Amino acid sequence: MSVRSVVEQRVPSSPSVRVAQACEAMTAAGGPLSVASLAGTLHCSARQLQRDFAEVLGITPRAFGQAVRTERTRGALRSAESVLDAVFDAGYGSVRGFYEEAARRLGMTPTDYIAGAPEHLLLWSVTQTPVGDVIAVATPRGLAAVRIGRAAELEDDMRAEFPHAVLERDDAAMADVMTALSALASGGRAAELPVDVHGTAFQARVWGALREIPAGETRTYAEVAATIGRPTSVRAVARACATNRVALAIPCHRVIRSDGSLAGYRWGLAVKRSLLASESA
Repeated sequence: MSVRSVVEQRVPSSPSVRVAQACEAMTAAGGPLSVASLAGTLHCSARQLQRDFAEVLGITPRAFGQAVRTERTRGALRSAESVLDAVFDAGYGSVRGFYEEAARRLGMTPTDYIAGAPEHLLLWSVTQTPVGDVIAVATPRGLAAVRIGRAAELEDDMRAEFPHAVLERDDAAMADVMTALSALASGGRAAELPVDVHGTAFQARVWGALREIPAGETRTYAEVAATIGRPTSVRAVARACATNRVALAIPCHRVIRSDGSLAGYRWGLAVKRSLLASESA
């Protein structure tokens, strides 16, 4: 085997490959790894790896690792008998570090989360639209979920994750919100709705770009990537669209493939096609 072939096997050929391998390593580790150690494994410099993450995902390696650990934290809190058990199950080195990071990323203290979000008030309502039932869940800060499906399914999902939260149906309090969502589902216009969703810095930039797409128009994943200044991050844009929890309010249905096909949609291609047709009309 030639020296060149050995080098080609050891050195990732592109930023996307290096980022993918670094992400796999942090996923396997269950949380962030130092940039220096990742760079050493990938046979590149720490500065190069930082640039790769900025170019491909729009976030730092540490931000990705923290997101991995947050998901691990959720699982640990659900299965652990105590917060102390969850500290070590989630891979934290100290209780203080666990509380400082987990509280910020979970949106509540770990104690509240493991207790099923006691006394956290979530309002919900449902309305019928041309594309089916639209169900919305709101916190005091804005919409936390908008789904197209059955109210019973949404309520079951929410109670499973936060069994002790105050989950209250309040059609009167949600009336203006549901009217706006109904208009959006029918292809009409509505004022921009406040949302209370959390994601990585990259996801937030994608979701912000989606909200700038006018009704009746579409953008390709590549165009969205270029809009946020990350033209090589097309796949990451598609993943950010797929993780959108607030249908209609963040209009991921307005993003299509470069060949004009609709691609996937969480609520079904028939719904996506109907929404686009109504908006165009």
